[in-house]
Amino acid sequence: MTRPGVVRSYGGVSAEDRRAERRTRLLTVGRQLWGESGTAAVTVRGVCKAAGLTDRYFYEHFAHRDELLVAIADQLRDQLLTAMVQAGVAEAGGAAEKLQSGLQALLDIVAGDPHIHRIATSDPAGVAGLAERRHAMLGIIADLVVQYAPTALDTELDPESLRRAALFITGGVNQLIEGWLEGSLPLSTAELAAECARLSVRTLTE
Repeated sequence: MTRPGVVRSYGGVSAEDRRAERRTRLLTVGRQLWGESGTAAVTVRGVCKAAGLTDRYFYEHFAHRDELLVAIADQLRDQLLTAMVQAGVAEAGGAAEKLQSGLQALLDIVAGDPHIHRIATSDPAGVAGLAERRHAMLGIIADLVVQYAPTALDTELDPESLRRAALFITGGVNQLIEGWLEGSLPLSTAELAAECARLSVRTLTE
């Protein structure tokens, strides 16, 4: 009999690590199903079957299907933002070059993975919390602009004006990216990144 509070290891793998591995499997399978066939294909039963887990392990991590979908969206958001920031910071050029490098890193990931394209363009209606997550991402990107713009532009900017400009830029860039995802803007990732960077820097400096 296992005493309460005793966490056992199996094969040298701790209970905590096994739990984390199961969560990763659920996220990976859910992301694949969503990317291949849309949100309707992501069901508790289907995810568990593909992951080789029982429902018990699903509910160990997620209260319901929508919570899994939101977690997948969060995972994708973190992946894209990390790539964008790392590329932008590593770029040795000025503000326009840094922003262009960051945006192109993000766009290249999206262009190289059709699953991401489907996830990014899925209708958030009917998935609790998904629309709010997408709106919040715009705020996060605006915060990044506020954080990095003064150093990249090598100038002092009024914080309130910078925040308004950041929100304006983020909304505009988002519209261009949405148009690109939908196919109405037939541009390469490099061309779209360059155009977004040019317009963004102009907004900040004029």
